[in-house]
Amino acid sequence: MTDDDHPQPWTVETWEDGNGRSPFGKWYLKLHEYDQAIVDATIEHVLQPLGMDICETEWGKSLGEGLYELRIRASLNAILNRGISGEEQVSVPGGDKTVLLRIFCTFHGQRIVLLFQGYDKGKDASDKRQQSEIKRARKHLKTWKKEK
Repeated sequence: MTDDDHPQPWTVETWEDGNGRSPFGKWYLKLHEYDQAIVDATIEHVLQPLGMDICETEWGKSLGEGLYELRIRASLNAILNRGISGEEQVSVPGGDKTVLLRIFCTFHGQRIVLLFQGYDKGKDASDKRQQSEIKRARKHLKTWKKEK
């Protein structure tokens, strides 16, 4: 097996505005403990290994101009057992509840994912809310591009 068979995982960072505020961090801290566990598991088991390749799966979507959406619509057990067969699978008590979360990010540099913000689409799946969140994420991306 070569190193190409196991590429280095992507590094995940959180964007902060000029005042040191992190929209993603603020959102994450308000999440229920279970939803935080799902976000953590998705970052570890999906985003870090796949990086930009999430867009070749149901996990990701390019929104254009360098903005991407990480789509979480799974349970904690499903995420933890992704790619694991039979007897090796784990089952977290209460881990079968499916959530519908979105995280907006960009990819840059040497395999770096930059998280801008997230929202709970399960609480408000309206197109108006979706467009509002995308618009806000685009503003964060634009600000970040100016800063770097």
